[in-house]
Amino acid sequence: MNLRQRIGLKIAGVEPASTENHGASWDSLFNFLGISGKQEDLSEATYYACIKVLSEAVGKLPLKLQSYTETQGVRPLLEHPLYNIVRMRPNPYMTSSIFWSTTEFHRNHFGNAYIYIKGSGKEMTLWLLDPRKVKVVYDDARKLDTQRDVYYRLDTQDSKMRVYGSEEIIHLKTFNTLDGLVGKSVREQLAETVAAGGKSQKVINDLYDSGMTAKAVLQYTGDLSADKVDKLARGINAYMRGSKSVDGIENVIPMPLGMTLTPLNMKLADSQFLETKQFTAMQIASAFGVKPYQVGDYTKSSYASAEAQQLSFYVDTLLYILKQYEEELTYKLLDKDDMLKGCHFKFNVASILRADMETQIRTLSTAVNSFLYTPNEARHFLDLEDKEGGDQLLGNGAAIPIELIGSQYQKGNEDGRD
Repeated sequence: MNLRQRIGLKIAGVEPASTENHGASWDSLFNFLGISGKQEDLSEATYYACIKVLSEAVGKLPLKLQSYTETQGVRPLLEHPLYNIVRMRPNPYMTSSIFWSTTEFHRNHFGNAYIYIKGSGKEMTLWLLDPRKVKVVYDDARKLDTQRDVYYRLDTQDSKMRVYGSEEIIHLKTFNTLDGLVGKSVREQLAETVAAGGKSQKVINDLYDSGMTAKAVLQYTGDLSADKVDKLARGINAYMRGSKSVDGIENVIPMPLGMTLTPLNMKLADSQFLETKQFTAMQIASAFGVKPYQVGDYTKSSYASAEAQQLSFYVDTLLYILKQYEEELTYKLLDKDDMLKGCHFKFNVASILRADMETQIRTLSTAVNSFLYTPNEARHFLDLEDKEGGDQLLGNGAAIPIELIGSQYQKGNEDGRD
């Protein structure tokens, strides 16, 4: 049995009928991972840009497993079996960057992202399910089990139905949910707006195809049958759209004697086409929480620096998304003992909030001189190794505890001066 057959059996549960049916097994793996199917809405430029911005933003952030220490600090749990799973390789076929960016794509485009948890400990793997084939069911009648729970029904390619319990599925959803169980995608909420954006792009494409001529009136004398009129119109239309360019005819439209072709040119400025298109783009971007500059609109940028832009994007948009990821992963992947010890998942947002080198050095120096960081802790931010003696807090010697403020002005101090 070859690799594709084994993958089909192990992952998608599809038994290949013969050695010639390798493609079906391979396609079943793609369907299981949720990376198949056409995404028509992505042809709208702004919608695609918003999906890209959010997916890449989540994919580029390192996801860490860490724990609180006895001194209320945190440390990475490098020895924990889940550390490398979520940070490096959730499954044998996806890196963590691709896995989490695809998860965010599912969450935005379909409203929900479903991750199947297979195995436990070092043998655990995470698999994306196709949201179009998953149905969320709340079994309040206890027909699926003896206790009430939320179940996830997956319809596979082989027409078989699989049911997973809530503890087997990591479910990430959009903020837009009416019952708290199933999210609703932006394209569902803004169906007409997204469709209008796609239609506006189609108008531009059609204008280019027709040589920037929207419509034309063909004037002729005499009486022609409907069939001959259609044939004549199709012939002229072929010349207008450049269909005869393969024969070397590009800019000439032959007209029979007595006929006149009058173009009805449509001016985009007169119909405020560009303004309407820009307004539609901003509506879509606002629904996603994406800033205008991130989809190419710099007309109203008021940020003082790139760092301020990133901070605004993090606080206004990413913070809610990342918090949901962290809460769901901590609850579904960690057992009660780990959570009681303070173990939790955390995205490292320093990669998107990192300032320029001069600002970093100045900020870290201030933190060291203010007893906030040890020199070695500050060096860690710059990916530098520890140095001997760098684990002690240093600072300005003139600093004193707040309860001693004013004591230096009292009489009878230690040096005996008034």
